[in-house]
Amino acid sequence: MQTYFLQEINAHMSFLDFAGQAPTFVYIHGMGSASSADFPVIVRHPRLATYRAILVDLLGYGYSDRPGAFSYSLEAHAESVAKLLDHLGIQGCHLVGHSLGGSIAIVLADARPDLVGHLIVAEPNLEPEDATLSRSIAVQPEEEYVENGHAMLIAEAETWPAEDPSVASYPKTLRAADPLGMHRSAVSLTDASLSAVFFDLQIPRTYVFGALSLPDSHEAPLRSNGVPIKIVPDVGHAMVANPESFANAIASSMP
Repeated sequence: MQTYFLQEINAHMSFLDFAGQAPTFVYIHGMGSASSADFPVIVRHPRLATYRAILVDLLGYGYSDRPGAFSYSLEAHAESVAKLLDHLGIQGCHLVGHSLGGSIAIVLADARPDLVGHLIVAEPNLEPEDATLSRSIAVQPEEEYVENGHAMLIAEAETWPAEDPSVASYPKTLRAADPLGMHRSAVSLTDASLSAVFFDLQIPRTYVFGALSLPDSHEAPLRSNGVPIKIVPDVGHAMVANPESFANAIASSMP
């Protein structure tokens, strides 16, 4: 695990850097998760293992710091990831974002197209109505969620079926997540409308669905706008639960 110090907010962002050839793949995790937990098995899949991979734990999540003065907005998260990529000298990466991470990836690709050569988003929140978990968090006052709501979410997650691999590790990454960061990220997601931004991007894009999430209202607009779609079988939104198929979807999306 490595860290990058963001001086302006006095915080360290943690990331894993797997050596390999170009192009570099950069991975951003979803709400309450961590790239350091979700993606290592995926990036070591035979079809991806030859490429350099950067696994970013967003501020407030995983091993990264929890700066109280940080806004945790999509734009602020995107800017912090952009600064890390600038620090590492990475341009034209294959940027992979899941859920919240997909929304951040869209904002990043729009703001800094020099950094992104190919955008791969796995069920991002394109419109406020997509943000199911985030909405349940955002409707709570910030102080209430920080004091009580986050612990209640962890307790709820611990009751989910233990045999379901898609949720088995989620209570662990939730416990590592900053309640303040979770709430502010959720509020930003529920305020965001990214469909037009995504479709206007002038870079190769791929959209990934979990098979159990279909049918989905975004499928028809994606097809009409010529965006390639990949489907991960046997899972829904938590597609990291099928790492081999998720890795195959990422690898097969390369232009």
